[in-house]
Amino acid sequence: MSDAQIQLEGSLLLADPSLRDGIFDHSVILLANHSAEDGAFGLILNRPTGHRVGHFLKDPEFAALERIPVHIGGPVSSQQLTFSAFWWNEHDGLHWQLRLPAEEAIRRSRQPGIIVRAFVGYSGWSAGQLEQELRRNSWITARPDGSLFGKEHDRSLWSEILRSLSPYHRLLADSPEDPTLN
Repeated sequence: MSDAQIQLEGSLLLADPSLRDGIFDHSVILLANHSAEDGAFGLILNRPTGHRVGHFLKDPEFAALERIPVHIGGPVSSQQLTFSAFWWNEHDGLHWQLRLPAEEAIRRSRQPGIIVRAFVGYSGWSAGQLEQELRRNSWITARPDGSLFGKEHDRSLWSEILRSLSPYHRLLADSPEDPTLN
């Protein structure tokens, strides 16, 4: 399959265990946009900061968002806080809205079945960069299912999704972080 035929938008990227350093170690990324010509954009789902929006935005206009957890979305624009909404539709799968204005995030957060998260930064790839990383086996791709947003979005999400892919992936998920210490 040529790079132009790879369709990854809406997929999950799970960092290969060899990506041990930095922000992508054991990361799960929702690939929100992808094209061979323009590159790719996504958000790391399993890097909670331990903070809530209220820690950063103190103005009364943001009070309805104060309890929303803040995650690290990636290394690009890491000084920028954005809101995103996610929901699952049984007929056509995962949906998302990214870079929501605060007013829209508030409206979405009040709708049943919609999860709103705040992200600091995002993950981005230039044209052809992600395809090269995939050829080097830096990422494992998976399709999300309806249970994605019912799971904890912390470091354990990587292992949980990986275990569900195949017996081989279960071995990867259960192997020690540093196999040389085994």
